[in-house]
Amino acid sequence: QVQLVESGGGLVQAGGSLRLSCAASGSIVSLNAMGWYRQAPGKQRELVAAITSGGSTNYADSVKGRFTISRDNAKNTVYLQMNSLKPEDTAMYYCNAKHLLFDWWGQGTQVTVSS
Repeated sequence: QVQLVESGGGLVQAGGSLRLSCAASGSIVSLNAMGWYRQAPGKQRELVAAITSGGSTNYADSVKGRFTISRDNAKNTVYLQMNSLKPEDTAMYYCNAKHLLFDWWGQGTQVTVSS
């Protein structure tokens, strides 16, 4: 069982930056992948960014060049650095961990970008 706790969300003006953190209850070294998803009101949850155990990254087209996912294995933490934020980035952001057939989710952290 992996418990994930997100932090770092908040209210920011368009063009601003936020850094989200996802702290895992155990080692993340062996997990297949970790990622960030988001869900805006009335919309489906979508992948924002993911990073594999080998360090490969994947981004949604809408955030490429603005967001950066990284991991600190020593701290069992994954980060999402979000720059040049836009109002359309407003959503609940969820941390996700995958290993084999298992999936774990955090409770989410709200990001609101004002225009």
